[in-house]
Amino acid sequence: MLYSLCYFSPLGEILLTGDGEALTGLWFEGQKSPVDPSQARRAEGSLPGIAEAVRWLELYFAGQRPDFTPALRPEGTAFQREVWALLLEIPYGQTTSYGALAQRLAARRGIPRMAAQAVGGAVGANPVSIIVPCHRVLGADGSLTGYAGGLDRKRRLLELER
Repeated sequence: MLYSLCYFSPLGEILLTGDGEALTGLWFEGQKSPVDPSQARRAEGSLPGIAEAVRWLELYFAGQRPDFTPALRPEGTAFQREVWALLLEIPYGQTTSYGALAQRLAARRGIPRMAAQAVGGAVGANPVSIIVPCHRVLGADGSLTGYAGGLDRKRRLLELER
Protein backbone atom coordinates (compact mmCIF):
# COMPACT_ATOMS: atom_id res chain seq x y z
CA MET A 1 0.00 0.00 0.00
CA LEU A 2 1.25 3.48 -0.87
CA TYR A 3 0.66 6.35 1.54
CA SER A 4 1.08 10.07 0.96
CA LEU A 5 1.25 13.24 3.00
CA CYS A 6 1.56 16.90 2.03
CA TYR A 7 4.16 18.76 4.06
CA PHE A 8 4.21 22.57 4.00
CA SER A 9 7.81 23.77 3.91
CA PRO A 10 9.28 27.29 3.67
CA LEU A 11 10.06 26.44 0.03
CA GLY A 12 6.55 25.29 -0.85
CA GLU A 13 4.42 22.21 -0.55
CA ILE A 14 6.19 18.85 -0.52
CA LEU A 15 4.60 15.51 -1.34
CA LEU A 16 5.90 12.66 0.82
CA THR A 17 5.15 9.05 -0.04
CA GLY A 18 5.84 5.89 1.88
CA ASP A 19 5.07 2.20 1.94
CA GLY A 20 4.11 2.08 5.61
CA GLU A 21 7.66 1.35 6.77
CA ALA A 22 9.96 3.63 4.77
CA LEU A 23 9.91 6.83 2.75
CA THR A 24 9.66 6.14 -0.98
CA GLY A 25 9.45 9.66 -2.37
CA LEU A 26 9.76 13.38 -1.65
CA TRP A 27 8.84 15.92 -4.34
CA PHE A 28 8.28 19.67 -4.34
CA GLU A 29 5.00 21.01 -5.66
CA GLY A 30 5.31 21.40 -9.42
CA GLN A 31 8.08 18.81 -9.63
CA LYS A 32 7.43 15.89 -11.94
CA SER A 33 6.41 12.96 -9.77
CA PRO A 34 5.60 9.43 -10.89
CA VAL A 35 3.10 9.20 -8.04
CA ASP A 36 -0.52 10.28 -8.31
CA PRO A 37 -1.42 11.29 -4.74
CA SER A 38 -5.07 10.52 -5.40
CA GLN A 39 -4.05 6.87 -5.87
CA ALA A 40 -2.30 6.78 -2.50
CA ARG A 41 -3.90 6.45 0.88
CA ARG A 42 -3.55 9.58 3.01
CA ALA A 43 -0.97 8.97 5.72
CA GLU A 44 -2.58 9.22 9.13
CA GLY A 45 -0.81 9.10 12.45
CA SER A 46 2.77 8.09 12.52
CA LEU A 47 3.74 5.77 9.70
CA PRO A 48 7.44 5.20 10.34
CA GLY A 49 9.01 6.40 7.09
CA ILE A 50 6.78 9.43 6.65
CA ALA A 51 6.80 10.44 10.33
CA GLU A 52 10.61 10.24 10.40
CA ALA A 53 10.81 12.31 7.21
CA VAL A 54 8.55 15.00 8.69
CA ARG A 55 10.73 15.13 11.82
CA TRP A 56 13.85 15.31 9.62
CA LEU A 57 12.34 18.15 7.53
CA GLU A 58 11.27 20.08 10.65
CA LEU A 59 14.84 20.02 11.94
CA TYR A 60 16.32 20.80 8.53
CA PHE A 61 14.11 23.81 7.83
CA ALA A 62 14.73 25.09 11.37
CA GLY A 63 18.39 25.39 10.36
CA GLN A 64 19.51 22.36 12.33
CA ARG A 65 21.51 19.48 10.95
CA PRO A 66 19.43 16.29 11.35
CA ASP A 67 21.50 13.60 13.05
CA PHE A 68 19.60 10.71 11.48
CA THR A 69 18.32 9.57 8.11
CA PRO A 70 14.74 8.35 7.86
CA ALA A 71 14.15 4.82 6.64
CA LEU A 72 14.34 5.08 2.84
CA ARG A 73 13.15 2.77 0.09
CA PRO A 74 13.42 4.67 -3.21
CA GLU A 75 12.68 2.68 -6.33
CA GLY A 76 15.27 2.70 -9.06
CA THR A 77 17.79 0.64 -10.96
CA ALA A 78 20.81 -0.82 -9.20
CA PHE A 79 22.96 1.89 -10.80
CA GLN A 80 20.63 4.67 -9.62
CA ARG A 81 20.57 3.29 -6.09
CA GLU A 82 24.38 3.14 -6.11
CA VAL A 83 24.55 6.81 -7.09
CA TRP A 84 21.91 7.77 -4.50
CA ALA A 85 23.99 6.03 -1.84
CA LEU A 86 26.92 8.27 -2.86
CA LEU A 87 24.67 11.33 -2.51
CA LEU A 88 23.94 10.36 1.08
CA GLU A 89 27.70 10.54 1.76
CA ILE A 90 27.98 14.21 0.76
CA PRO A 91 28.41 16.05 4.08
CA TYR A 92 25.83 18.61 5.17
CA GLY A 93 26.85 22.06 3.99
CA GLN A 94 29.29 20.76 1.38
CA THR A 95 28.99 20.27 -2.36
CA THR A 96 30.54 18.08 -5.02
CA SER A 97 30.38 17.79 -8.80
CA TYR A 98 28.94 15.18 -11.13
CA GLY A 99 32.48 14.45 -12.30
CA ALA A 100 33.73 13.89 -8.74
CA LEU A 101 30.82 11.52 -8.07
CA ALA A 102 31.65 9.66 -11.29
CA GLN A 103 35.29 9.31 -10.20
CA ARG A 104 34.27 7.98 -6.78
CA LEU A 105 31.88 5.48 -8.33
CA ALA A 106 34.51 4.32 -10.83
CA ALA A 107 37.01 3.84 -8.00
CA ARG A 108 34.51 1.80 -6.01
CA ARG A 109 33.83 -0.37 -9.00
CA GLY A 110 37.51 -0.74 -9.80
CA ILE A 111 37.16 0.69 -13.31
CA PRO A 112 39.19 3.48 -14.91
CA ARG A 113 36.33 5.92 -15.48
CA MET A 114 32.61 6.51 -15.32
CA ALA A 115 30.69 9.03 -17.41
CA ALA A 116 29.61 12.08 -15.44
CA GLN A 117 26.52 12.22 -17.69
CA ALA A 118 25.43 8.77 -16.54
CA VAL A 119 25.84 9.82 -12.93
CA GLY A 120 23.95 13.03 -13.69
CA GLY A 121 21.06 11.02 -15.09
CA ALA A 122 20.87 8.98 -11.90
CA VAL A 123 21.11 12.10 -9.73
CA GLY A 124 18.26 13.63 -11.73
CA ALA A 125 16.12 10.54 -11.15
CA ASN A 126 16.46 10.79 -7.35
CA PRO A 127 12.93 10.34 -5.96
CA VAL A 128 13.80 11.52 -2.43
CA SER A 129 15.13 15.04 -2.87
CA ILE A 130 16.54 17.01 0.04
CA ILE A 131 17.03 13.95 2.29
CA VAL A 132 19.04 12.25 -0.48
CA PRO A 133 20.88 15.52 -1.16
CA CYS A 134 21.02 15.88 -4.92
CA HIS A 135 20.94 19.66 -4.39
CA ARG A 136 24.57 19.40 -3.20
CA VAL A 137 25.77 18.39 -6.69
CA LEU A 138 27.10 21.21 -8.87
CA GLY A 139 28.50 21.57 -12.35
CA ALA A 140 32.24 21.10 -12.95
CA ASP A 141 32.75 24.88 -12.73
CA GLY A 142 30.79 25.14 -9.46
CA SER A 143 27.66 26.44 -11.14
CA LEU A 144 24.15 25.52 -10.11
CA THR A 145 22.89 23.00 -12.61
CA GLY A 146 19.71 21.00 -12.99
CA TYR A 147 17.46 20.47 -10.01
CA ALA A 148 14.01 19.01 -10.46
CA GLY A 149 12.67 21.28 -7.71
CA GLY A 150 14.01 24.35 -9.54
CA LEU A 151 17.31 26.20 -9.32
CA ASP A 152 15.90 28.81 -6.92
CA ARG A 153 15.04 26.06 -4.44
CA LYS A 154 18.45 24.46 -4.95
CA ARG A 155 20.11 27.81 -4.17
CA ARG A 156 17.95 28.27 -1.06
CA LEU A 157 18.68 24.74 0.20
CA LEU A 158 22.42 25.33 -0.16
CA GLU A 159 22.11 28.71 1.63
CA LEU A 160 20.17 27.05 4.46
CA GLU A 161 23.04 24.61 4.97
CA ARG A 162 25.70 27.30 5.18
